[in-house]
Amino acid sequence: MKNDKAKQTSLPRYLLFKYLRFDKSQPFITLSAVLAFLGVSVGLMVLIVAMAIMNGFDKEFERKLFTMNYPLTIISGFKGNVNDKFVDELKQKFPNLKFSPYISTQVIFKGQERLDGGILFGINSDDEKHINSVVKEALGDKNLDGYDILIGSGIQSDFGLLNGDKLTLIFTKADPSGFSLIPKMKRFVVKDSFTSGLIAYDKSYSYASSKALAKILDYPEGVYDGVHVYSDKPFEDIVLLQNALPFSFKTIGWWQQNGNFFSALQLEKRALFIVLMLIILVASLNIVSSLLMTVMNRRQEIALLLALGATTSEIKKSFFYQGLVIGLGGILFGVLLGLFGIWLLGNFDIINLPADVYGSSNLPLELSLVDFFMIVGGAVVIVALSSYYPAKKATKINILTTLRNE
Repeated sequence: MKNDKAKQTSLPRYLLFKYLRFDKSQPFITLSAVLAFLGVSVGLMVLIVAMAIMNGFDKEFERKLFTMNYPLTIISGFKGNVNDKFVDELKQKFPNLKFSPYISTQVIFKGQERLDGGILFGINSDDEKHINSVVKEALGDKNLDGYDILIGSGIQSDFGLLNGDKLTLIFTKADPSGFSLIPKMKRFVVKDSFTSGLIAYDKSYSYASSKALAKILDYPEGVYDGVHVYSDKPFEDIVLLQNALPFSFKTIGWWQQNGNFFSALQLEKRALFIVLMLIILVASLNIVSSLLMTVMNRRQEIALLLALGATTSEIKKSFFYQGLVIGLGGILFGVLLGLFGIWLLGNFDIINLPADVYGSSNLPLELSLVDFFMIVGGAVVIVALSSYYPAKKATKINILTTLRNE
């Protein structure tokens, strides 16, 4: 019994090493196997690096949008509901969260020869610094007092402004009749500028004192449009806030404001995964061709082995294992190349990005474990399927015909 098991194990192993060796009489078989190995390796390397770059950009945009769009925002359908008393109650009920009440309005930035639209937020500097790292970095120890304004670096560049310069803002206000809008202009002093890393925000966002903006818009004292909330667990806290707030209030998460954008990124990522997985599929065809050529050139040996008592299972295992060795070897080498490529791109400035567009000149890289195992798992399945057909084909040889003719 033990001898039978040893035989079943030793024959596939013997044939595996025999057929993997370089054959001078049939160099194209070895060349095909090498090309299959390299094809799987390169395909896997490209897929790993591409997924790391896609994930890196996803996380980078997510981090920046998390800051500029705020984790959570509380708004009310009735004007006057969001006031100092309401904010104080929130701070007492949710001590683990940070709150910054705000007023927002659309404005037109007016220069000597330029007009641009944007959004002006009226904030309390101290509260805003606790929830917005971009504002905190820009202001430092300074605060927005009187008619000071903090502008995006894009606005500063477009209008050629320096700290201390004056910038005219045009507001719209409904006239007493309610049938038309009256333009209202106010000059602000540029306190400083910020860079968020997202050019759309740097060219449109600006911040001023909530008291100054309330005065311009004729808001009652201590009344706001909403409250920005900082949370480390926004997906959990949005439920707690919504359950605790009256029906007239609504809590919005940052992901809800950018749902279409991230859906598009996910679709692009899936499409890229499928396209690059086809590279591995094409490379695996070399495994099929290499094994089929081996089978065709070793038909006499296979027929002789079957005639001497070798089982079809042993023959099938021999060629299946040969395909797995080529494919899994290529997968392992491809994983090493991919990880090395990620390390190389992450530690050396091989690719420089325009900082004004992406917010950083460094290429963002982040490979998730889910993507890694999906890539490796998909490659293993393709290799296994590519190895199975030639292995099964090897057992279909007609013993009598082959031995008589060859």
